[in-house]
Amino acid sequence: MMELIRAHILSGIIFLPLIGFLALFFIEREKGKALRIISLLFMILDFLLSVWLFIIFDGRSLDFQFIERYIWIPSWKVHYQVGVDGISLLLVMLTTLLGPVVILSSWSAIKERVKEYHMFMLLLQSAMLGTFLALDIILFYVFWELMLVPMFFLIGVWGGPRRIYATIKFVLFTMAGSVLMLVAIIWLCLYYVKSFDIISINNYLGVNPLRVGVQLWLFGAFGLAFAIKVPMFPLHTWLPDAHVEAPTAGSVILAGVLLKMGTYGFIRFAIPFFPDAVSVMIPYMSILAIVGIIYGALVSMVQEDIKKLVAYSSVSHLGFVMLGLFALTVSSMQGALIQMVNHGLSTGALFLLVGIIYERAHTRQISDFGGISKLMPVYAVVFMIVALSSIGLPGLNGFVGEFLILVGTYLSKNPYSKVYAILAGSGVIFAAVYLLWMYQRVFFGPLKKEENKKLVDLNVREIVYLGIVLVFIVWIGIYPSTFLKKSEVSVKHLIEQIEARRYIQPGEKISVGSEKAVEEKVGQ
Repeated sequence: MMELIRAHILSGIIFLPLIGFLALFFIEREKGKALRIISLLFMILDFLLSVWLFIIFDGRSLDFQFIERYIWIPSWKVHYQVGVDGISLLLVMLTTLLGPVVILSSWSAIKERVKEYHMFMLLLQSAMLGTFLALDIILFYVFWELMLVPMFFLIGVWGGPRRIYATIKFVLFTMAGSVLMLVAIIWLCLYYVKSFDIISINNYLGVNPLRVGVQLWLFGAFGLAFAIKVPMFPLHTWLPDAHVEAPTAGSVILAGVLLKMGTYGFIRFAIPFFPDAVSVMIPYMSILAIVGIIYGALVSMVQEDIKKLVAYSSVSHLGFVMLGLFALTVSSMQGALIQMVNHGLSTGALFLLVGIIYERAHTRQISDFGGISKLMPVYAVVFMIVALSSIGLPGLNGFVGEFLILVGTYLSKNPYSKVYAILAGSGVIFAAVYLLWMYQRVFFGPLKKEENKKLVDLNVREIVYLGIVLVFIVWIGIYPSTFLKKSEVSVKHLIEQIEARRYIQPGEKISVGSEKAVEEKVGQ
């Protein structure tokens, strides 16, 4: 029995929430407690299965592990194929960890359409996990698009007053990028590689690289879809609206997992598939990442809505991730990968904390608070720990990711990498400014409203789900090797592949003549 589960562990992780989704069909909608318990049970089982995957995963292997492959569409040679490496492993762990957390966080917040809400949460979980584990590019695209359906309803039905506007904006932005990516997939897989297998595509492009101009077009199509999802400046405008209008659990999943699909797409597809295009685009992507870091931080400083402040901080923090990816060093890319996890934990926890105070006070305006540390001391302590982790205090998770990114970028051989690292370092200072200033105004000083005297501290349920996140915030901060060891070999292999395959070096000017020379070299 154990061998059977081990052989199909990835399918189990993907489809266990979907089984929960189907199970809820048979529960009457009036039985809210049963619906919540069953949803929580399936999310916990999924997390425990991913923990077992983490334990048995061999961090020394270069190859994808636990591969399952079955013919899906014979005429097109499309397969149901899934597998995991050190890069996708950490994102799977993050996704399954946040599953039980979001169900617990919405236990009392969701009072209407409880059945539909939990069904969409379970469906969303399956779609996100499938995206990270798919090894067939059509299967990846199906999961990528499937994720839009439950998120559309979660924001559109259970969101705030401007939920329809936010939902339509989110879907339009995402679909615009997805359509271009689909066109690029069709051309690459049907016309050039003639395979949808991600491993085969990668191997084929290593031996038969595309012309530089074609790489740039394809990188643009893939990169736009992923940049919108990250989101990178200036494609970020959908994010604050979606965050502010989404229910708390929706914001947690959006920040914790959905945004990582964009950065994951760059690691899995855009960077390894098109190495010469990456060499050309490094300065542009690095500058946009730095602009995002500084812009997101400065805009966060002037926000009066706590949730919007946290939303814009996501733009800033994910700028660090993009900078690390395009520095193309082992340290910077490992830092980017662990920072994806850190952002999911820290920013996800900030959204949970904002949701708790909104549920009690029915406002998120900073000016409406003040002095609540006396009324909610446990809440104040937890909020401070999470804020410090987001700032990057040594000993907490945020420091590990940002330190590796900045050091890896500084030591990169790419032109102006030292300048990029120094400029990006200002984002750490700005983060301290906007988070500590917000904390001081909310938790200290005189009470701004009399009704705030009725605020009560965290209950047991809230302590449990926040405690789960805090354990990993501290664990990664104190002993990050637990997680870095699992991804180190995969990241090193990726960097070696890129270095071996690219003919254009970062900073090399490409004129018409030099491009022709490069293409002749590629042809040889």
